[in-house]
Amino acid sequence: MAAPPDGPDRRTELLDRVVDFVLAHGIAELTLRRVATAVGSNNRMLLYYFGSRDELIVSALEAAQYRFPRMPTLLDGLEDEAVPLADRLARVWRTLADPELLPYHRLFFQVFGLAGFEQQRFSRLLGVIGTEWTARVTAALASDGRSADEARVLAEQFVAVWRGLQATLISTGDRALVDRAAEASLRALLR
Repeated sequence: MAAPPDGPDRRTELLDRVVDFVLAHGIAELTLRRVATAVGSNNRMLLYYFGSRDELIVSALEAAQYRFPRMPTLLDGLEDEAVPLADRLARVWRTLADPELLPYHRLFFQVFGLAGFEQQRFSRLLGVIGTEWTARVTAALASDGRSADEARVLAEQFVAVWRGLQATLISTGDRALVDRAAEASLRALLR
């Protein structure tokens, strides 16, 4: 099948509109027809550019993080060994807790929940979710003197705490309480 006019640019344009749509409406009732109508396209074009509804969802989640400039670089500060590790980890949480990121977090957890039920269909997404953050936190902990095993276990704990606190922040909106819980968790985990 020949590429439609403006191939890659058209895909980028469509993806940008899809991201607008899913950030505003979520994915619970997402159908190709509904998205196509909302973005000024049709089912066939969405399938041409994205392959399937699931790939469209994953592509939209991946692209959505770039709407929130601090998400793609969230963990970069972990590598700055001139800053105490506790401060680097606290900075990650402060960034995650920024109210500006709530639309992304809501979308992330909705997609993550779907992926939990359809693991094979969302294996690429689950692979990234399961390894990307923990690998970066593990490296920071190891460079701070933790053994490889201890660093890996602690990294899993930090990421689990952050995910739980994100969910609590979404459900309660109580930023002060969640920040106190994050601070207490940081102290407890770094003992």
